[in-house]
Amino acid sequence: EEEIEKVSEQLECNLTVLGATAIEDRLQKNVPDTIEALLRAGIHLWVITGDKQATAINIGYSCRLLTANMDVIKVNAETTEECKRLLEQNVNKYCKSDNNS
Repeated sequence: EEEIEKVSEQLECNLTVLGATAIEDRLQKNVPDTIEALLRAGIHLWVITGDKQATAINIGYSCRLLTANMDVIKVNAETTEECKRLLEQNVNKYCKSDNNS
């Protein structure tokens, strides 16, 4: 990624933008309301996606699965062991105190 950035900096200079476009994948009708109702009912939801992390987080907010008062926990690991360690670390941080109440 760092190498791509370096090459981009060299190539993308003195350019004039002639046009731009964007594509938005809109959520299906009633998805945000349905997710919000499920959460209010105490149902736990998990979303697994192949999207980039930032895209997945943005979708989470747009469908109201994530809210501003939530902590978003990001686990990025190179190995299974590292992933396990990070997951356990977050469980200890966020879940252990809930169980002791």
